[in-house]
This record gives sequence, structure tokens and C-alpha cells, in this order.
Amino acid sequence: MSEKLPMKTKILYGIADLGIALLTSSIQFFLLFYYTDIAGINPGLAGTALLVGKFTWDAINDPVFGYLSDRTRSRWGRRKPYMLLGAIPFGLSIWLLFSLPPGLVGVKAFLAVLGSFLLADTTQTLVSVPYYALSAELTYDYDERTSLISIRMIFTVLGYILGAAATTAVTGMFMGMGWSKTAAYSGMGAIFGVVAIITMLITVLGVKETPRPDLMPAKMALKQQLKHVFKNKPFVQFMIMSTIISISFTLLTALLPYFLTYQLLMADQISFVMLVLLGTVAIFLIPWRLVSKKMNKGPAYALGLFIASIAIVAAFFLPQGPTPWIYVIAFVAGVGFSAQYVFPWSMIPDVIEVDAAQSGERHEGIYFGVNAFLGKMTGAIGIAVAGWALDLYGYVPDAIQTTQALFGIRFFYAIVPVIAFMIALPLLIWYPITREKHAELVKNSLSQ
Repeated sequence: MSEKLPMKTKILYGIADLGIALLTSSIQFFLLFYYTDIAGINPGLAGTALLVGKFTWDAINDPVFGYLSDRTRSRWGRRKPYMLLGAIPFGLSIWLLFSLPPGLVGVKAFLAVLGSFLLADTTQTLVSVPYYALSAELTYDYDERTSLISIRMIFTVLGYILGAAATTAVTGMFMGMGWSKTAAYSGMGAIFGVVAIITMLITVLGVKETPRPDLMPAKMALKQQLKHVFKNKPFVQFMIMSTIISISFTLLTALLPYFLTYQLLMADQISFVMLVLLGTVAIFLIPWRLVSKKMNKGPAYALGLFIASIAIVAAFFLPQGPTPWIYVIAFVAGVGFSAQYVFPWSMIPDVIEVDAAQSGERHEGIYFGVNAFLGKMTGAIGIAVAGWALDLYGYVPDAIQTTQALFGIRFFYAIVPVIAFMIALPLLIWYPITREKHAELVKNSLSQ
């Protein structure tokens, strides 16, 4: 079925993800670095605290927020009330995340990392799970969903660029004004928090939803919904490959500042390298959307990961010291990783049609809740593995690294993620929901 969305709706929907991406990017690229080199916390301890929080709390709050939004009825729809309620707490939590007092050790350090991260994580869940679920309700069209996600991803990548490239620029500006490193990171968190609040409110107040008779509050109990989720074979396949890819991608991004600082001795160019990487991701969002019109989403996603893997492997062989080749590598990796910002988010809504055909209800919230838990859990695992690897290979913050430590940074930055990407490729190439299969699912779902 053809179901076009106005460009205005696509743009207004995408704006909120700029603020969400700020937090995601700052966590992936700089949170571990902030803990070790700014707050002075042991990398293994910090990684373990993040992992504990993910496994204990996210297993509950992500599916529950999705479940609650599925059952909500209001004049604002099923999703917007939660986005409106959580906007300001979300912004404040970003500021607090980067405002830990220096010199924490042992139990105090563990609890400070755990507590601040759980607060940021909970408020992000409150706004992001309903927000992402909304994309499945705005249109049911297979290709139009890819278009909607492509527009949203322009804002996502802009948020990533601000979170990655602007972090060092903003903190450097504050330190140039005489602020300490800890105060500079706190100021950066405050600025990012304000941006997150404003962008979320623009989406909530700007997007107008199309009334849909089938979008009634779900009646099925949480336990039954979860059973449907884990009996949904395409979604289970999606979860497996997403887990592999997400852990690997987070490991790569968490170690990128260490790789540039200690292996390439290019700490002063971190912002520029990230700008090339993420700028290329943004430029190739629309080309990947065009590719998706010629290929199904799974194989197209696999092609992107393969291109990125070639570039990342090349980085492993760069000798110690500055080199312009890192910019070539960042460009090629950006071309490939651009696919990662388009296809996964347009594949999740497609599996909901499988569930709707089986259950007779639409459970967007629970699916995006489970996916949010999966994404944040795997992200925490990636950061934890990075922290453990640094500890294992004898990394010392803000010092000249040993040959062993440098090898550990290179190996876990480049080789380990690429091996994992290769394992995930067959799951993507033979992903079962094709364009034709999706059209059949939508037809069956709407005819019930």
C-alpha cells in the first residue's frame, strides 16, 4: 500500500532525535574517556558499574514503558504524553551524567557511576521508547518508512556530530576560559541537556498524527505480549544480529578516542576525524535510501557493514604517529556505517506487522521497548569490554602507553569488531522480511 507522509511531518518527527543522539554519541565516544581521564575512575570499575545497571534496571524499564504507551489513550495519542513528561528530566540527567565530583574511588566511584547513569538511562527511556514507536504508526508503507527514517537520521547524525565533535570543542572553550576539566565537562552536559529539551518539545508539539481505527489501546497482558515478541521469528533474528553489531560498534566508538590519542598521537584532531566520519555518514543517508529501493533492507545493511569493515581493518595496520590516512579511513568507514543509521530503525516497524497478523493488536511500544533494552544493554557491554580490555592490557590514563597497551587498543578497536560484523552478515543477507513479504503482512493485518 502507498501511504506518503508530508515532508514537514518527517522533518518535525526527526528533530527530537538530535537531542537523543547527543546523549547516545557522548556516551559511546566519550563517557568511558570521561570516567578514566577526567573523573579519574578505574576503567574496569566504570565499565562494570554500567553493565550492572543495564542488566538489572533496563530489563524492566524499557519493556514496561513500551507496554504502558501501548495501553495509553489520550487526546495526544499513545506516545506523546510520555515524550512531553520526560523532556525536561531527560535534559537535566544529561548534565548530571557529566558532573561527577573528581577523586572518587572504590564503592563511592561505583555508586556514582551507577546512579548517574541509571538516572540518564531512565529519562532517556521515558522519551525515546514512545518516540521510536511513533515511527511505526505514522506510516505503514515499507519504503515510506525507510524515507521517514532517512530524514530522521539526518538529525540523528547531526546530533552524533555535535556529541562527538563538539564535545572536545565545547570543553576546550570552557577550559580556555579558565574552567577546570571537570567543570568544562559539566558545562558541556548542561548545553547538551538544553538542546535535548528543546528538540523533544518541537517534535511533540509539531507532529500531527493521522487518525487510525486500528490504533486502539492494547488489551493483551504484558506477559502475553512478551510471548508474542519472542515467538516472532524475524524479530528474534533481528535481535541476534543487532546484539552482535551493537556490541561491536560501541566497542569501536568507545576506543576511538584512545586510538587517536595514543596510537596515532592525534589528540588535537579528534574532533576533525569524527567530523569526517559522521559527516560522511550524513551525506550518504540519502544514497543508502536509494540503494534500499533496489535491494531489500537486510542485504543492503550487510553491504554497508562490509564496506565499513574494510576501512576499520586498515586502521589496525597504521603505525604509531600522526597520519593523513586516518581521514581516508574515516571517510570509507562513514560510507559503510551510514547504512547502520538507516536500515535497523526501518526494519523494526516491519516486524510489528508479523505480530499484528498473529495477535490482532498493534504492540509498537513493547517491540521498541525490548529493542531499546537490547540496544542499551549491548552498548553497556561494549563499553564494559572496552574498559576491561584497557585494564587487561595495562592502560594508564594520560601517560605514555606500553607496547602491550597500544596493541590492546588497536586489537579491540579494529579486529574484534570486524570479526563480529562478519558473523552478523549472513543473518542480514538472508533476513526474511522482504518488500513483497511485508506488503502481504500489511494486507493481512489490515483485513482482520
